[in-house]
Amino acid sequence: MTKIEEIHQPDEWWNQYQEYLPEFVYGGIDGSVTTFAIVAGSVGADLDASVVLILGFANLFADGFSMSVGAYLAAKSEKQNFEKHKAIEYWEIENMPETERQEIRDIYANKGFKGQLLEQVVETICADKDRWVDTMMKEELEMMEQDKTPLKIGGVTFLSFVLVGLIPLLIYVWDYLFKFSGDTFWTTCILTSLSFAAIGWLKSVATQTSRWTGMIETLILGIIAAGVAYFVGDILEKFI
Repeated sequence: MTKIEEIHQPDEWWNQYQEYLPEFVYGGIDGSVTTFAIVAGSVGADLDASVVLILGFANLFADGFSMSVGAYLAAKSEKQNFEKHKAIEYWEIENMPETERQEIRDIYANKGFKGQLLEQVVETICADKDRWVDTMMKEELEMMEQDKTPLKIGGVTFLSFVLVGLIPLLIYVWDYLFKFSGDTFWTTCILTSLSFAAIGWLKSVATQTSRWTGMIETLILGIIAAGVAYFVGDILEKFI
């Protein structure tokens, strides 16, 4: 391996997985917030630890699967919509070439191209049908082809939902198997807060925004969701 290859290898490894980072963050945030909300609501209702585990794991896999299916179908619909419009553009180029050529001319004239240079650009683009269609998709319809597969999008969403959503249940699992001497709920609060901060950091990486803002924002939203669930559970427990 050359020195140049050694320098670029980490970037290539990171780029391979970075494109699915938004899906991982999306699934992780929902997984951690909803599972912790269920734990908080169960504790607020003074339910037994075994009930917390049952409700927590039922939500973890059912909601995670539902969310991943939604992400898969949304990505598939977007891909199908792109292919539909792409087929329409090919048809229009075949059947209305002069109209489509004029559209290319108008697009680049609006960008500031004039005279002979404009005509050279139009001729170059229209000389290749694939290039022509690609230009029309990007410039006229403002549509970009999605490189990520719907199946991988759904899989990453489910995986992150389960992995991050499992954190609020870890202490309860440990307590059920080996007995935990500390306060299970407050320990869960600490672990989940750390997971909120970690997901917030990843969110800021995906959106290229402030790391601290992403961490604090996600942490606050998680605390609010858990607080609402806890007090609703506490109130219902007094009336039911």
